[in-house]
Amino acid sequence: MKRMSATQHNSVVVQLRGIVKRYPGVVALDAVNLDLREGEVHIVAGENGAGKSTLMKVLAGAVMPDQGRIEMAGVPTVFTSPIDAMKAGVAIVYQEFALCPHLTVAENIFLGCEPGGFFIDTKQMRQRTADLLQRVGAHCSPDDITSTLGTAQMQLVEIARALNSDFRVLILDEPTAALSESETSILFKTIKSLRAAGKTIAYISHRLEEFAEIGDRVTVMRNGKWIETLPIADVSIRRLVNAMAGKDMSELFPVRKRIKGKTVLKLNSVSQGERLRDVSFKLHAGEILGVAGLVGSGRTRLLRTIFGLEKPTEGSIAIKGKKLTCGSVTEAIDAGIGLVPEDRKVQGLMLDLSIARNISIANLDQVSTGSIVSTARETALAETQRDAATIKTPTVHAQARTLSGGNQQKIVLAKWLARGCDVLLLDEPARGVDVGARHEIFKLIAQCAERGCAVILASSYLPEILGMADRILVMHRGEVAAIFPAKGATQEKILHAASVM
Repeated sequence: MKRMSATQHNSVVVQLRGIVKRYPGVVALDAVNLDLREGEVHIVAGENGAGKSTLMKVLAGAVMPDQGRIEMAGVPTVFTSPIDAMKAGVAIVYQEFALCPHLTVAENIFLGCEPGGFFIDTKQMRQRTADLLQRVGAHCSPDDITSTLGTAQMQLVEIARALNSDFRVLILDEPTAALSESETSILFKTIKSLRAAGKTIAYISHRLEEFAEIGDRVTVMRNGKWIETLPIADVSIRRLVNAMAGKDMSELFPVRKRIKGKTVLKLNSVSQGERLRDVSFKLHAGEILGVAGLVGSGRTRLLRTIFGLEKPTEGSIAIKGKKLTCGSVTEAIDAGIGLVPEDRKVQGLMLDLSIARNISIANLDQVSTGSIVSTARETALAETQRDAATIKTPTVHAQARTLSGGNQQKIVLAKWLARGCDVLLLDEPARGVDVGARHEIFKLIAQCAERGCAVILASSYLPEILGMADRILVMHRGEVAAIFPAKGATQEKILHAASVM
């Protein structure tokens, strides 16, 4: 990491000293210290469960610490609510969206701070919202109902709302997890301009490659404890990974035996109006096909169409030479197709059900006789998959919502691994997952391919595509812009194909 920090002599804006937070059976924060300086981007790094988000919630007034103190510009401060923190100049964009889905984008951005007094100045709201949306690179209107937006656009609206406040400190928790490369680039320009204006940014991310581009210093946390704080210029990616994981991890993407078997999946001129147009390709057993493209390119729609969630208007889809009716999830599953969707909490899991039930739901033929589910067989299947997928839980009867994001994603993956799919569709499989869990997920995907499963991996994060794929399919506005071998491919080549046809 090459860029030198310019903040070493800047004044300290925030000091957190000896912050302790306990939950039943867990010490989430163990006497953590953190300094944030004026005009710096301070990276807070660590695996899921390291305490990063909890520490930021303490600073944002959303969590009350059991011990410790906060100082703003040297003045002891107590935040008893997020409102206290906002009044002190602390704004936060959470990893989980906090938008009102039934309101417009403008209403969300100005919620609680509407201009005009008794009569709301809607014209001013709309104009200011339009300016903020342009600033963060969002492609939506102030009048759009928020529930109609995609994940990436919702993320940008959250960031725009934070920029609408008069903050001194801005906390960004995984802001680029749902963004494309181009959207991330625009966000980084905004962050750099805020830093130049003297604002302080606390930035949480699992994307280590981002740190050198925007970070000044990095603090590594592990198991609720502070590990080290260093200038970005003094830190290598490998040192960061090892500090976060507490062990040596030389390779993020596993080395695998690459095989290319018979054709398993064939798409012939699949179209869906303007959203998918004349998509054709073949996928072989043991092959990993990476699908890249900008937001709106059709990556997710392509996977949903193959899985039967969307019905094509033209063309055909065949598994092992047998054409599917299309538009039927049941038929797709019976044909040996599995889907890990981009939003695991909404589309991939039943959070209030147990790990065992989430795994068995796609494998009822293995755990039931007729319409009666055998609890013993369900538990045995889940325990086998827990061990195979290294899901960290003492019992498979725990609710899915109690697990970390990485372990939740492993449940979704284990559900289909238990079924022994011929074709596995993965939509952003490592989104919001820490470096340790990401390594384990990629290892599972590699093992799946080695066993002869044909894999489609769609991701907005190009290092994942380059690190895992045998071939890369690039989409642009619903069409296949290019297909080429992953060997010798670069991010620049992919982005060029994704942007120009």
